[in-house]
Amino acid sequence: MRFAKRRGGTLVAAAVAAIAAATLLGAAPASADGSPNGNGNGNGNGNGTSADHWGVITRNTIGSPVAELRNGPFGSFGVTGPAARPPYGTGSLGIEVADNSTTLNPPSEKVDFGNEVDFFGDRIRDLRNLGFHVFQTGENVTYGGPENMPNIRFEIDPNLSALPADNYSTMVWVPDAAPVTNRWSPFLDATTTGYWYLTGNETACTQAARCTFAELKASLDDGGEEATVLTAAVGKGRDHMWIGAVDGLRINNRVYDFEEDGVRERRVG
Repeated sequence: MRFAKRRGGTLVAAAVAAIAAATLLGAAPASADGSPNGNGNGNGNGNGTSADHWGVITRNTIGSPVAELRNGPFGSFGVTGPAARPPYGTGSLGIEVADNSTTLNPPSEKVDFGNEVDFFGDRIRDLRNLGFHVFQTGENVTYGGPENMPNIRFEIDPNLSALPADNYSTMVWVPDAAPVTNRWSPFLDATTTGYWYLTGNETACTQAARCTFAELKASLDDGGEEATVLTAAVGKGRDHMWIGAVDGLRINNRVYDFEEDGVRERRVG
């Protein structure tokens, strides 16, 4: 009996050791291939570091919109493969704005989810890689047309020598129509697609006179001090109703992975 007990304990210990070894062996390749989420298909749990200072920018919120870190969305129904789930991890930034829910003129809502700390003082001319993935729906297209999409917004100090007293404007990226609906889009490059404008009409890049990213950056270079970033955000409004999600916001060599439990920062090449 003593031998049987010892043998049983040995077998249990060996089994536990085997399970632990298998777990370690199975986990090792998960972060060894350099993929966004460390599992080769861009949809694992990943190893990005936590990024503080992200949240709703209260100054830029109108009405009762939603900008909330969430799980999913997955699908829509019948959709399979990479487009059926968030491009990074399992979560995203869910955004909901209404077009007729306030007593203001216009009555539409507005929300910005961003960072008022980490990009402050960065030079506009150093912005080189920008964009995100979006979950666009057919209903959103019905509400406001194919270009009814969320935006990237940088609050900036233009520092134009021609307008020395003007120290505030917002750089806004308006994406082209999403290439797909009711599923996750591929990466949408804000430096080569869509258009940009300044909200303060400081240069020729206005909402009526659309500029490329390169044209907008050039318009801020008038020989004065460098134009600098105040804040960076993803937002929507004030225009049409929109209910969808954004993930994988890229700013230069960082991708911001929106997860239900927080924002993770990932380095990219």
